[in-house]
Amino acid sequence: MKRRLKQLRELDRIDRQILRELQAQGRLSLTELGERVGLSTTPCTERVRRLEEEGTILGYHARLNPARIEAGLLVFVELNLSYKSADIFEEFRRAALQQPQILECHLVSGDFDYLIKARIDEMSSYRKLLGDILLTLPHVRESKSYIVMEEVKESLEIPVPNPGTP
Repeated sequence: MKRRLKQLRELDRIDRQILRELQAQGRLSLTELGERVGLSTTPCTERVRRLEEEGTILGYHARLNPARIEAGLLVFVELNLSYKSADIFEEFRRAALQQPQILECHLVSGDFDYLIKARIDEMSSYRKLLGDILLTLPHVRESKSYIVMEEVKESLEIPVPNPGTP
């Protein structure tokens, strides 16, 4: 059974600052967070809980160094399916969700149907990823791969605009 979300309200200036601070440093204590946004601990805690309950804050994560856990090679793969229908897309989606090597999978517009992001340990693992996993997903017809040579920028932070700004 789905949990009912509370009525969504507009995010104010303090909510937005809380979001910015937590994105930059998710392990801040609620006391420190409150000081940074100009609230005492109790109202800050209430706001964070409300942002979590409303689904604005989805979770907290540790950012890992891929090279330290044998996942230093980043690849993007475009996949095209043989057929296009809601059932085919759903079957592909279910199968992709079962693959831990797939970090991100997006249904996209353009020349291909899906864009996949994956991390592997080295180039020799790429053949296994492509041949044994990605090309065996349901209804995959073709692929096009991009091996990342240099990661110029990678961020999980989403810019949080101030009210009334784009």
